[in-house]
Amino acid sequence: MSTAQVVVLAGPSGAGKSRLAERLGLPVLRLDDFYKDGDDPTLPRIDHGANAGLVDWDDPGSWHRDHALAALRELCATGRSEVPVYEIAQNGRCGSRTVDLGGSSRFVAEGIFAPEVVQACRDEGLLAAAYCITQHPLITFWRRLTRDLREHRKPPLVLLRRGRALMRDQQRVVAHALRQGCRRATGDQAYAELTASARRP
Repeated sequence: MSTAQVVVLAGPSGAGKSRLAERLGLPVLRLDDFYKDGDDPTLPRIDHGANAGLVDWDDPGSWHRDHALAALRELCATGRSEVPVYEIAQNGRCGSRTVDLGGSSRFVAEGIFAPEVVQACRDEGLLAAAYCITQHPLITFWRRLTRDLREHRKPPLVLLRRGRALMRDQQRVVAHALRQGCRRATGDQAYAELTASARRP
């Protein structure tokens, strides 16, 4: 029987998932840390357009879903899990860290592939809530680009091209999250609902 439940935050890259997780003040499991290393031969590739031949980091095939679910289950059951630390600029894992709930009955799992864990968490009784965080596509584009440039995630031209492609793809990303069981909300809306539910006896 689980001792904690997870709040899943999905949504396009740059929509404000990490910002919301920080505002909530709950322990956070960063699902993006479960990306495959850049030299993994199973990584999917983009097969068309200006980015053809590059790794498709927005395809769930670039991500270890089973590893992420194992960490979620362990956190819900024991309140503690050792998880990888992934550095985008280094194209791979660079160590590990311990996520410790410290007795909290809730924690956040956030990342662009968060929709892929919602149904399993719901089926296993681990899910407290699941949101798809959205903003206007232009706002998301600008926030994502400035963040990625600041953190030197990839060369600027790659970031610009990827950002334009993601902006065009945002509607599909949101629709997929909703089909997987997430509720659409802005960061402010989700924050208000989650903090209100936490105050209920």
